[in-house]
Amino acid sequence: MKPILTIQILLIFILFGCVNNDEFTESIFIDTEELNTDSPTYEFDIWLNNNFLKPYNLSFKYKMEDVGSDMYYNLVPSSIEKSKQLAQLTKFLWFDVYAKMVDEEFLKKYGPRIIHLIGSPAYSPNSGTMKLGTAEGGIKITLFNCNSLDYSNISMLNEYFFKTMHHEFAHILHQTKMYPKEYEQISAGDYSPMGWQYISSNDAARLGFVSSYSASEAQEDFVEMIANYLVKNDSDWNNILDSAGDEGREKITKKLEICSSWMNEKWGIDIQQMRNEINKRQLQINKDFFDPNL
Repeated sequence: MKPILTIQILLIFILFGCVNNDEFTESIFIDTEELNTDSPTYEFDIWLNNNFLKPYNLSFKYKMEDVGSDMYYNLVPSSIEKSKQLAQLTKFLWFDVYAKMVDEEFLKKYGPRIIHLIGSPAYSPNSGTMKLGTAEGGIKITLFNCNSLDYSNISMLNEYFFKTMHHEFAHILHQTKMYPKEYEQISAGDYSPMGWQYISSNDAARLGFVSSYSASEAQEDFVEMIANYLVKNDSDWNNILDSAGDEGREKITKKLEICSSWMNEKWGIDIQQMRNEINKRQLQINKDFFDPNL
């Protein structure tokens, strides 16, 4: 039997100890080393500081850190070239979109504090699965398989990176302002925490799920609905609906309506407008998009 490659999203909730008020600083990264002007990555490091650290208090880590990685897996660092590409894409397709839909303060308040890039995927020999991203308590997002980044393949970019980013950020948002409980009743009885990876995408759609992973539990279903809707174009989204049949389509439509209302009422975000902005930006990605001076 061939291993089943799936995205496993690991949520690790971290409890931080309290600190005295006068210990707070403008940035949480007070131990950041001064940039080395002789480093071949100096221009890139300056760009990261100006585009992530200063406006969002976010450290974009492209040099793999063992202490910040899961030692269970055999991992390799992300290449400089792929790191530069993913950093620019992350700003353009995620941070700039939220800044336009809401404002910069929104992501500064609710966004992650660290994005950590890993070059290879994290294979699990026991389950035959491949982990593509993890989120740790809304503080840190780790993205795997960065060396496989192909900017010309938007579907691949979304599946491996940007769907994961929107998925994890939606977790942060619903943990801050909970979604309506009626959402969980739509597919009650169809969730399979231990067997979701054996459900095909077509079977998942017929059950009212937009992905196999959506079938794992209600919270994952909710964030997968938001993430998939945001990154997929009309053609890809309609393919899911066509695979769903009448019953599955009705469930997916009801779920999307709840997600749309929740995003608008709780966060002031028009999910359709945000999706249109993301899809428009995706069409602008080509070899000339990237800054050659980084």
